[in-house]
Amino acid sequence: MVMDRIFSGIQPTGTPHLGNYLGAIQNWVNLQEECSSVLYSIMDMHSVTMPKEPAVLRQNILDTTAAILACGVDPKKCLLFQQSLVSEHAELAWILGCLTNVPRLLRLPQWKTKHASQNNEGTAGLLTYPVLQAADILLYKSTHVPVGEDQVVHLELAQDIAQHFNKKYGEFFPVPKTILSTNKIKSLRDPTVKMSKSDPQKLATVNIADSPDEIVLKFRKAVTDFTSEVTYDPASRPGVSNLVSIHAAVTGLSIKEVLHQAVGLDTAQYKMVVAESVIQKFAPIRSEIKKLQEDKSHLMKVLEDGAEKAKELAAPIYQEIRRLVGFQ
Repeated sequence: MVMDRIFSGIQPTGTPHLGNYLGAIQNWVNLQEECSSVLYSIMDMHSVTMPKEPAVLRQNILDTTAAILACGVDPKKCLLFQQSLVSEHAELAWILGCLTNVPRLLRLPQWKTKHASQNNEGTAGLLTYPVLQAADILLYKSTHVPVGEDQVVHLELAQDIAQHFNKKYGEFFPVPKTILSTNKIKSLRDPTVKMSKSDPQKLATVNIADSPDEIVLKFRKAVTDFTSEVTYDPASRPGVSNLVSIHAAVTGLSIKEVLHQAVGLDTAQYKMVVAESVIQKFAPIRSEIKKLQEDKSHLMKVLEDGAEKAKELAAPIYQEIRRLVGFQ
């Protein structure tokens, strides 16, 4: 697969969780080695679609940056930047929003879910943030976007917007292709839903900065079933299968290999094996996060330097867009 430019982003929710790491960040680290033009953004503009305290948001931006760097994302190999520092994102979102019909946005599943969570009083920003996502991608003429399954419909919207723009103004944007994440990590308390930072059950989500004791407790309390043997069958045994998936992902082994290691163990014993694998994986990352968090000026400089370079890429593309639509 020829990848000319990769774009991806993460919302600043503080220190990422196990699902973020295995589903996205680990992939980011690999992709920066495979493509010469890679942009990763801290999506602070997206984060305010749900209420945020300013001080909490500021801290979350820095904590998320520290965690991403600690996980191996290297600013020498990619552009890591804060979205709001590049004003062209918002400006292009307005232009693209004027090409996007409201019924299409109202049908998106994330709008339906989050709108309901806000007592059916969702904001204009919540409705239109998929258009901002399209602008994030298209502003750099990105060719590939790593996404999880839940974001595929948003990338399809970006593809359609690119095609609509091209039809109206002439061939300009490449239609971005999907790099689909294969690691789907589920909640430890409800293995039918994905692991989430917003889960009200504290034992459901493992954060990469959790202490060893916290990790052990969360895996000990993980929901499985009444069969003691360790097998992999996501349809009928989602809880145990989720543990097997996590074990394979953090060790780099195949499902078959981790099942072979689990022969003779019951699920209670296996939970502790998985917990120990996660602890070992995150120990150096956790240490590096703490070190980076103590140097806020360094974190801010990484984001600002990245934004300056991102702006250098975005500015000429956006100027051509302005010309195409008739602004100049």
